[in-house]
Amino acid sequence: MKKLTRQIHVGTIAIGGGAPCSVQSMCSTDTRDISATLAQIRELAEVGCEIVRCAVPDGDAAVALMRIKRESPLPVIADIHFDYKLALQVLSGGIDGLRLNPGNIGEKWKVAEIVAAAAERRVPIRIGVNAGSLEQELLRQYGHPTAEAMVASALGHMRILEDLNYQEIKVSLKASDVRKTVAAYRLLAAQTEYPLHIGITEAGTLFSGTIKSSVGLGILLEGGIGDTLRVSLTGAPRDEVRVGYDILKALGLRQRGVNFVSCPTCGRCQIDLIAVAEKVEKMLMGVDRQITVAVMGCAVNGPGEAREADVGIAGGNGEGLLFRHGEIIRKVPEAELAEALLEEIARL
Repeated sequence: MKKLTRQIHVGTIAIGGGAPCSVQSMCSTDTRDISATLAQIRELAEVGCEIVRCAVPDGDAAVALMRIKRESPLPVIADIHFDYKLALQVLSGGIDGLRLNPGNIGEKWKVAEIVAAAAERRVPIRIGVNAGSLEQELLRQYGHPTAEAMVASALGHMRILEDLNYQEIKVSLKASDVRKTVAAYRLLAAQTEYPLHIGITEAGTLFSGTIKSSVGLGILLEGGIGDTLRVSLTGAPRDEVRVGYDILKALGLRQRGVNFVSCPTCGRCQIDLIAVAEKVEKMLMGVDRQITVAVMGCAVNGPGEAREADVGIAGGNGEGLLFRHGEIIRKVPEAELAEALLEEIARL
């Protein structure tokens, strides 16, 4: 059962309080390049991204982000480190959320100014703890970045905001180590009602990062932990969104896009199933319909899986059977299978 947390809003997106786990990403563009950043945000919106974060390294980026926010189709979070003036600047420009650690801002009066401006606009603040940048005193106390040290860091940052009577908070505890990340989130979830942003940081490239993120986020989500997520990949941000939705879809938590089923192939397969499956999956990337599509390779399991799908194919010797809602439509030559499947999907 999902842990019930306090609800906050990033723009129009509800986080926590029973809302579905939202999918985020972060722009890889230079925020100062307004056109490139907006183009990437629009691309992310097309694949279903619900919240986007942009780096704000300096004043020029803060100025640019104000225009980006005005034209963005998605709620925008500003990623701020150390400089409280940048936070005040983007808040005045109508930003939807802040990602900053109040303990890194400096004197308490600087944090108080940020909190006052955020409270006026009811802009949430995400405390983002990363195992690679823990406070030196915690490293001395715990010896190295343990799950307990990460939680202690988060609680310390949370107290700073709570002492200023601010509770529009969400928290993340990220490490590149899956088991450490899971342990940290479990510890913190038992101690707070704030919504949790989950992710495995520095997870890796599309292949390795997808595996680590799927394992870590899958464990957390199945345990009821996670109100919003980002899959951190060394690659195109749009892939982060696709993987995020596929993780949620595999657990039955969100249903966006096509549920694609294909068999692993074996010696019984008599068509080039890998080529057909890859072609169909690529053609379905932009389809946002809640249907199940099966691409199966042989006569043993293929017909059964294809019948259970909305549309599907079951391979034979150089050809395949085309199914729609459990009924055989016709036989199709191997070279035409992918196109025939797409035609049936279009007819639904």
